[in-house]
Amino acid sequence: MSQDLYEGIAERYDLFHGEFGTHDPVLVDFFRQLFAQHQVQSVLDCACGTGQHLALFHSLDCEVIGADISDAMLAQARKNLAEYGIEIPLHQADYCELPHHFDRQFDAVVCLSSAILHMPTKEQVIRAFESMRDVLRKGGILVLTQGTTDKQWQEKPRFILAINDRDFTRLFVIDYKDQGARYNILDIHHTAKIRDFKVWGTEYKIYLRDDQEKLLQASDFEIIDFYANYHFEPYKKQTSNRLITVAQK
Repeated sequence: MSQDLYEGIAERYDLFHGEFGTHDPVLVDFFRQLFAQHQVQSVLDCACGTGQHLALFHSLDCEVIGADISDAMLAQARKNLAEYGIEIPLHQADYCELPHHFDRQFDAVVCLSSAILHMPTKEQVIRAFESMRDVLRKGGILVLTQGTTDKQWQEKPRFILAINDRDFTRLFVIDYKDQGARYNILDIHHTAKIRDFKVWGTEYKIYLRDDQEKLLQASDFEIIDFYANYHFEPYKKQTSNRLITVAQK
């Protein structure tokens, strides 16, 4: 197993989603409608991180399994779920090798929060998509989400204020490259008791709407829809600030 890139930052990663166990009602309704439309009862979150979405899918009465390549993220997920009394099986697994870890098929596989952008080449993206497809039943769905969009790639903002509340600020400082970007992440705590900052970062390869469509087709997915938000509004390259992809086996 390669070095765990999330060791030491898994607990702070939770700050992307707010308080564990609380979810935007619009997000919840999106998955409720999507899962009802596709008769989803079993879900594999193949890059589950610290478990935020696992709790969401559990609240929808789905059979949920979580997997992640990072042991540190899984440890934080176990802690989070235990605090809320939620029991969900968790597995350390590379999402490029899911059939080696699961000898069953799911109604849905989800790969959220830009997790697919960690694949450095298109060949590896196809390998990951084929792995996800192989653990889906016929007619099952793959759901991808990311905040990196055609609009952002065209405008290339250097700074993005991701979180800014009374106690905490998270700022992205982005270095753009030919076909990728480095997100330098500055976390600033400014409470009465804590005043400090930490810097960390992650590398992304950029796969946008057209890239995803071609790579999913190359991985034998049959139906592919793109949304701009959790209201099911169609994705538009010039204006959308989120890319949500739903592909069907």
